[in-house]
Amino acid sequence: MYMLFGVFLLSMVIGTGLYLTRTTWTPYLPDRLQDLIYSTYTRLPTTSTFMNDVESGFQSSNFNLAENIGEGDSRSGLDQKGKQEVYRIMKSHGVGFDEARALWTQKSFRKAGIGADGLPNDPKLVTFGKR
Repeated sequence: MYMLFGVFLLSMVIGTGLYLTRTTWTPYLPDRLQDLIYSTYTRLPTTSTFMNDVESGFQSSNFNLAENIGEGDSRSGLDQKGKQEVYRIMKSHGVGFDEARALWTQKSFRKAGIGADGLPNDPKLVTFGKR
């Protein structure tokens, strides 16, 4: 009985420690595990409008949605999958919207085989100019 209580108490202490320090160790996890962990914390509206995007914090001085709202833009708002990824980066890295959006764009470029200079990483690429 004491052994069971000891195991339970130890697991509660370790679990509490991991929960309290999650912002320091979760960025080192693979993306799939980060998605699994942070998917429960993502509280984004299911219907996407520019007004919901502004209320969720997806706006900055460099990325202003006020014109879209003021003009009565009928589009559905920002991409839901992209917003979730940017939100996860904001929470896991502790950065603002602009920096999280830049990190997400760089990651998307790397996945698509595009270099930091904006050119494809194709070895057969031919350009007429300095590289």
